[in-house]
Amino acid sequence: MEPMILRLGYEIQFELPAPAAIVALLNVHPSRVADLRAPDELRVEPASQLDTYIDSFGNRCVRFVARQGALRLTNSTLIYDSGQPDSQSPDAREVPVQELPYEALRYLYSSRYCEVDRFSTIALELFGAVPPGFSRVQAVCDWIHTRVNFGYQHARPTKTALDVYTERFGVCRDFQHLAVTMCRALNIPARYATGYLGDIGVPVSPTPMDFSAWFEAYLEDRWWTFDARHNHPRIGRVLMATGRDASDVAITTSFGMANLTQFTVITDQLPPEQARAAQDTRR
Repeated sequence: MEPMILRLGYEIQFELPAPAAIVALLNVHPSRVADLRAPDELRVEPASQLDTYIDSFGNRCVRFVARQGALRLTNSTLIYDSGQPDSQSPDAREVPVQELPYEALRYLYSSRYCEVDRFSTIALELFGAVPPGFSRVQAVCDWIHTRVNFGYQHARPTKTALDVYTERFGVCRDFQHLAVTMCRALNIPARYATGYLGDIGVPVSPTPMDFSAWFEAYLEDRWWTFDARHNHPRIGRVLMATGRDASDVAITTSFGMANLTQFTVITDQLPPEQARAAQDTRR
């Protein structure tokens, strides 16, 4: 694929019975800021004072107090993308725990949705004989992709990796939680990731667009993208946030009741003439 410009955006609406503080992770990840071709700013209606900060995982967050009543969150931006699929390196080696960067160590531990201690024996029995490194992480993805069934009707906010392993069905976040947990049980640092993933270069999905989940594994000297749900290198993936699991990267966290009433996500490729105009504007 050739380089391209992607249009990203969302409209999310809530009804609040009382004022509530809200933290939103709805911006493009700081690692992709240089690729933006238009402002990437959360718009809140009714207007509120917005405080922006970087959390302990390196994600851009926005905190504000929403009034009682209807709340509308929107954004629309443009971003450059290389058009290249997710990078792969079959020779990437595992790093012994004693040699890992300190910041990678927390991605070996159990977390809210990833019960690593419950998978020590399971992971070794399934993948202990697979050569260590990139191929072992890919084997984890292959196993989950072929044995867990996808379906939105299977979603529930309390489902953990052990639930997914036992029930063998779930949504994209469930696939990634199980993969993350398996990797950590094999002493491979793994973190949960969320962002935009449009139907670019693949058949268009009949279901409405949503934010997507994948995961990253630390091998050799960097983080590599893996996706146990789709299990195929994709193009046009735009990272928003990473964390230990989905609890660290919720798109909105309300400290008070907020009832979701509308949710729309947009991610598509600009036609060539519009893409050229966006590039020219950047210059």
